[in-house]
Amino acid sequence: MHKIIEKAKTLIEALPYIKEFYNRTIVIKYGGHAMVDEELKKNFALDVILLKYIGLNPVIVHGGGPQINQFLKKMNIQSNYIQGMRVTDGETMDVVEMVLVGKVNKEIVGLINYHGGKAVGLSGRDGDLIKAHKMTLMKELAENAPPELIDLGRVGEVTTVNPEILTTLEEQNFIPVIAPVGVGPDGQSYNINADLVAGAVAEKLKAAKLILLTDVAGVLDKGGDLISSLTCAEIDSSIKSGVVSGGMIPKVNCCRSAVQSGVGKAHIVDGRVEHAILLEIFTNQGIGTEIIK
Repeated sequence: MHKIIEKAKTLIEALPYIKEFYNRTIVIKYGGHAMVDEELKKNFALDVILLKYIGLNPVIVHGGGPQINQFLKKMNIQSNYIQGMRVTDGETMDVVEMVLVGKVNKEIVGLINYHGGKAVGLSGRDGDLIKAHKMTLMKELAENAPPELIDLGRVGEVTTVNPEILTTLEEQNFIPVIAPVGVGPDGQSYNINADLVAGAVAEKLKAAKLILLTDVAGVLDKGGDLISSLTCAEIDSSIKSGVVSGGMIPKVNCCRSAVQSGVGKAHIVDGRVEHAILLEIFTNQGIGTEIIK
C-alpha cells in the first residue's frame, strides 16, 4: 500500500507543472546514448507520448552523428572535424541527409507511432522549415595577424524558422520530429548542429522549455557536483573560470540565447537516466541544469 500511495503523491507533485505547461510547446533535442540504448529509446517515445496526451506540445529535434559515422565508414569516406564540427563536402552532405532524413528520422517517427503516438518526420526542406546560410569559422593565428577563414563546406547556421508547418501539426495533435538539415538560398542542403536547430525552433515557437538531452548529468562544478541552476548572467563567469568548458560551452550558449529570446527555461539533462524528460519537467527537484533569465 505504501508504494501505491507514493505513486499517487508523485502524480500530485506533477499536477501544478501539468497546469503550468498545458497547451505550451516543449522543444526537446534528442541525442546521445538515449538514441542508442533500446530501453531508453522506448522510454523516450513513451515520455513524449505522455506529454502530448496530458496537453503539452512536444517538438523533437534529433541528432545522428554516430549513425552518420557508420555510413561514412562503410563507404570509405573519411570523417574530418575542425573545432568539433564535421567538415561537410558535397559527397558527405549526401550521406548526412540520407542518414538523418531517410533513416534516423523515420526510425524515431516509427518508434513513437508504434507505441501509440502520432508523429510526423520533417527536415528543414519541408515547407522551408529551416532556412540556413553557410557557417563561417575563423581561426585565430599569431598576435597581430589577421584570423584565418576556415571552410567547413556545407555546414550551416539557421537564418530563419518557418513555424507554420509546426503549428499546423500541433493543432492536429501530431508530434513533429525534425532532422537538422537546412536549406540555403541556393537550394542546397546544409548540415546544422542539432542543438542550434532546437534552440532556433524553441525561440520561434516561444516554447515554455528547451531541453537538451546529453550524455552528462548537466553542468558540474569543479568538485564534480551538479549545478542545478545557472542564470544567463552567470554563464560568462562560469566559462572564464573553467566550470563550463569544452563541448558544454556551445550548449550553455545555445540555452542562454533561447532564454534571452523568449523561451521560458532551458535545461541540460542526462538522457541516460530513465524518463529523464518527465523527471526534469514534473518534479520539484529536477535532475539536470536549468538555464534561467
